[in-house]
Amino acid sequence: MTPTQPLLPPADWRDFLALTKPRVLTLVVFTGLCGLLAAPIMPDPVIGFTAILCIALGAGAAGTLNQWYEADLDAMMRRTAQRPLPAGRMDRQSALHFGVGLGAFSVILMGLAVNYTAAAILVVSILFYVLIYTVWLKRRTPQNIVIGGAAGAFPPLIGWAAATGHVALLPFLMFLLVFLWTPPHFWALALFVKTDYANAGVPMLPVVAGEVVTRRQIGLYTIPMAAAAVLPWPLGLTGAIYGGVATVGTALFAWYALVVATRRTQADDAMKPEKRLFKYSILYLFLLFGALVADRWLA
Repeated sequence: MTPTQPLLPPADWRDFLALTKPRVLTLVVFTGLCGLLAAPIMPDPVIGFTAILCIALGAGAAGTLNQWYEADLDAMMRRTAQRPLPAGRMDRQSALHFGVGLGAFSVILMGLAVNYTAAAILVVSILFYVLIYTVWLKRRTPQNIVIGGAAGAFPPLIGWAAATGHVALLPFLMFLLVFLWTPPHFWALALFVKTDYANAGVPMLPVVAGEVVTRRQIGLYTIPMAAAAVLPWPLGLTGAIYGGVATVGTALFAWYALVVATRRTQADDAMKPEKRLFKYSILYLFLLFGALVADRWLA
């Protein structure tokens, strides 16, 4: 006789919510909403709400499927060990069904209630995060964040497309901004949790190339990111509100990145420069996208 598997207790609603990565979801929804509000055409409020709901559900589906696939890695890292799957509060099949159902519903609803362009970009973003980043890149290359960063850059495009039915240069530059922002943002985090990645065998850049290379790459990626952030202003796509916030905010980001890039050793300060850059990088995106909307409505 083969021993039966112990039954897991029913998953709590908070476990299903945790699968969607709520903190990541906040930034995704915000950038998607800003893409919609910055568009030259405003949709009906019900359509706009539906579009943002679909973006949230699609991002939640991607986060759920990421945790379903990476449950083994999460169990080996202190930062993620208490997630529902590695902690044993939910079985993998439930997570898989939840993620697939959430993703399918979000895309179908977007297509039927909003427009097919927004739905097409939404499905590409979900598949990119799950298949390209999670399945293909994450365990194979230290460039996982560089290429995989595109997955989190789609929301402004989706929001704009939901409002207009097409894409344009401004939302593309916002896509480029988030794409180029992701490596310095995530590598700053990876510098002070690299032991977790090393223990799990994930080839993050600090693990396989060392801190000096990672710091240099943070500095290098900040240069094109800064250009993408400021470029909408001289191109005449935005006004002075966005231009001023982007210039000052990006200068501060560049300063934090320079401090991290030129640091060579870990002092007994809990890696404060890296943590400052990581925390500010989140605020930075909120500031720039908020300024984008303010520029559209107040200028």
